[in-house]
Amino acid sequence: MGGKAVLVTGGAGYIGSHAAKALQRAGYRVVVYDNLVAGHRAAAKFGDFVEGDISDPGAVREALRRHEICAVMHFAAFLDVGESVREPLRYYRNNVGGALSVLEAMALEGVEHFVFSSTCATYGEPIETPITESHPQKPINSYGETKLAVERALPHFERAYGIDWVALRYFNASGADPDGDVGEDHTPEIHVIPRAIEAAAGGPGLQVFGDDYPTPDGTCLRDYIHVTDLADAHVKALEAVVETGKSGAYNLGTGHPHSVREVIETVSRVVGRPVPWTLAPRRPGDPAVLYASAQKAHAELHWTPRYADLEAIVRTAWNWHGAHPHGYGDK
Repeated sequence: MGGKAVLVTGGAGYIGSHAAKALQRAGYRVVVYDNLVAGHRAAAKFGDFVEGDISDPGAVREALRRHEICAVMHFAAFLDVGESVREPLRYYRNNVGGALSVLEAMALEGVEHFVFSSTCATYGEPIETPITESHPQKPINSYGETKLAVERALPHFERAYGIDWVALRYFNASGADPDGDVGEDHTPEIHVIPRAIEAAAGGPGLQVFGDDYPTPDGTCLRDYIHVTDLADAHVKALEAVVETGKSGAYNLGTGHPHSVREVIETVSRVVGRPVPWTLAPRRPGDPAVLYASAQKAHAELHWTPRYADLEAIVRTAWNWHGAHPHGYGDK
């Protein structure tokens, strides 16, 4: 599909902007579609930009038609698990309603390929690790439930409207573009690596939620996957579904978990300053261990993470933070 146009909803956000760069590098024409509620206009630097809301199927249809779109990568979703528990209506309205609006527009315009940004939160509490794609999906918060609701809708849209699809279930997205073009800037920031970096750089201290888990150092183990590797997986997923017409879901992770203490130690080593942190109670629903089996993605998408080393991931995040201490500066 090189040279074809891809609509990237939420393409001004963290993962979407990296995916837009990966698509452009692979020879695609990129159209970023974002309402800038959470995204950043400065991050939408790859391809054309359309400011619009996914909840407006007419506006999405117009973008699909005007730019002769052949595929959609859908990143436009709210992602704060805690907020999703407090405000489920907001999450269902945007994450489910918005995705259905995009799919409706695709069906009406005859766009046949959909790559969906899903999450390991669809699995809920792990029964066994590493988690494979056949693990039961029993989310424990409305963020995971909204992503799973879209996953469950996709086979129906495929049967009725001919939209083939790939759902990519990420583990902990982290790091920043190694070239420094785009990076991570959330308001508020909820991810542990940028929060640890902010703490080391003189910002608010980091909270560690529990140190009495059944893990080697008592803190939670998580699978940190570099955002550039995630972006590359989206391009490979698109190419695979276009070539084969085979829809399906894939885990994206390194398969090598790291503890919160390891993250703190690595950030301190990379930044060259200690990370101030305090101990806080466990958060409800935080599993002790969460990491992926990505063998299916390796085998079927021919995808392998290039930045599997935690220090390499943290270094790219620190380079971005050092060059952009206030993020994009627009919030």
